[in-house]
Amino acid sequence: MKKILSVVLTVVFISILLVALSEGPAFGNADNPANNYVSDRYIDEGVKDTGAINIVTGIILDYRAFDTFGEATVLFAAVVSVIIVLKKSKEQV
Repeated sequence: MKKILSVVLTVVFISILLVALSEGPAFGNADNPANNYVSDRYIDEGVKDTGAINIVTGIILDYRAFDTFGEATVLFAAVVSVIIVLKKSKEQV
């Protein structure tokens, strides 16, 4: 019974994701959110705003600093968690 329920829930979840995907904008469309004025601003004003010669570095470390810090924090927490789980104490040896 649990296997059937898990298969049904998986199929429902995949169906929901496929419906959501089909409702999105078409790939390569010029009106997509990825092709808006923000990328033009990063390219045109990035060096002046951030002082970084490399556009990618300026975007990651200045425009998206909090997002990058959050991602680094999650990765650090994951590594620490794995070390804690895998560490053997002297009593377990």
